[in-house]
Amino acid sequence: MRCPYCNDEDTQVKDSRPTEDNSVIRRRRSCPQCTARFTTFERVQLRDLMVKKRDGKRVEFDRDKLARSILIAFRKRPIEDERIEKMITGLVRRLESSGDSEVLSIDIGEMVMDTLSEIDQVAYVRFASVYRNFREARDFEKFVGGLTSSISKK
Repeated sequence: MRCPYCNDEDTQVKDSRPTEDNSVIRRRRSCPQCTARFTTFERVQLRDLMVKKRDGKRVEFDRDKLARSILIAFRKRPIEDERIEKMITGLVRRLESSGDSEVLSIDIGEMVMDTLSEIDQVAYVRFASVYRNFREARDFEKFVGGLTSSISKK
């Protein structure tokens, strides 16, 4: 692992421990060159995934991009970071274990929306507004109207 401060390639692991849900290994490292300390996180990746976009382009799946979009939806919501991380890890595991090495971006978006709708309605609407490209207040009204009618049926 390269030191993020001095770029030296000879860093040492000082401490390793799993996170609470055992899905990630947290490693404390130090650099003998500049004596800096830093933390890395290690995750298991079951397979390399490619994402097929709506325009037909194929790009490598980026867990961090997925996490960023989900975190934006949850911004200032009363949901614990650990619960959000478990949600993201669960989504990635579902994608990796699907058996396909190529996933449609539409399927990822729908999977995220389904999961968000179970956790937090505000985050769900926020994500949907970007994912479904709402352009005016009427789009929100239609979406939320459908949402409230489906809630009242439960």
